[in-house]
Amino acid sequence: MFQLVSKLPEVGTTIFSTMSKMAHEYGAINLSQGFPDFPVSPQLIELVNYYMKQGHNQYAPMPGAPALRQKIAELFQKQYQLKINSETEITITAGATEALFVAIQTVVHPGDEVIIFDPAYDSYSPAVRLSGGKPIHIDLSWPDFKIDWEQVEETITNKTRLIIINTPHNPTGAVLGSEDLLALEELTQKYEQLYVLSDEVYEHITFDGNNHKTVMQYPELAKKSMAVFSFGKTFHATGWKVGYVIAPEYITKEIRKIHQYVTFSVNTATQMALADFLEEESHYNSISNFYQEKRDIFLEGIKKSRFKPLPSKGTYFQLLSYKGISELGDVAMAEWLTKEHKVASIPISVFNQAKTDHKVLRFCFAKNESTLSKAAEILCKI
Repeated sequence: MFQLVSKLPEVGTTIFSTMSKMAHEYGAINLSQGFPDFPVSPQLIELVNYYMKQGHNQYAPMPGAPALRQKIAELFQKQYQLKINSETEITITAGATEALFVAIQTVVHPGDEVIIFDPAYDSYSPAVRLSGGKPIHIDLSWPDFKIDWEQVEETITNKTRLIIINTPHNPTGAVLGSEDLLALEELTQKYEQLYVLSDEVYEHITFDGNNHKTVMQYPELAKKSMAVFSFGKTFHATGWKVGYVIAPEYITKEIRKIHQYVTFSVNTATQMALADFLEEESHYNSISNFYQEKRDIFLEGIKKSRFKPLPSKGTYFQLLSYKGISELGDVAMAEWLTKEHKVASIPISVFNQAKTDHKVLRFCFAKNESTLSKAAEILCKI
């Protein structure tokens, strides 16, 4: 008897939930949703338990626990030789998803245009539309997934308010280089109204010497940028939902105005534990090697298969082309692979507004070696 006008009429259940549900129903190996199947560090869990027992169970300060923000600032000094003010430029959020949402709400007003590069993580566009903005989609080049910066400039209008970038890139594994960020920096200087949101949640997961570059390393770009990070991705604890956003003070003030009415604050004991865990550099400096080994195990395992890998320079995802195997569309192929062969993946076309289908699937290799070997064995039989 009642009708509610949806703000997101085209949005249903995410592909990640859909494929994970299907994997469960058919008893398939779940290489679809990006979560590890190995445990979080026992030391980190013990630290959370310790701080809970010490009574850190009430609200943390709205911007985040001071100890954690200070450790993040120290990490940036060590990793990037950057001075970040922990009091005025870092905000702890309920995962990177909240950080992305709040950052978009901060700068995008009704009628503003936001440039998004496809294939794109699926939370960007809905957040833009909820702010009253208009997503403007630009395809990354195929098959190397690079940005055409001349095309970007041609797309900019007087309504363009924000450009969203993602490096290392989900779902493709591509990594932006210095030349990309210099080009972006030039655009932000040329167009006064333009801001940047940089999704850098896989910053510690890069391969083959492809070191991560953050927007904060480029002084003029940093003045108009918001960079988002995730402890869940770094420390294999995606369910804890702890992330953070770094931005200049004048932007951070506005971010916090919205953040305080979205979650107000994030789990206190977890923040305190993470602050302690960051004391040891090996806890984050070894992550790239850890995941590169898993990527290589998976690639070695599928060598004799008919699937063709595209280069993965970062994240914990590997794209595989099945062009020589089937004419099915990628959604149908992902469903068939899950139901008939018990390996779940993600179709890449769902990350594109135009649903461009290159017959490519995304597989998550953040799994135990036994899981990867079993999945590879199945793929080799197809």
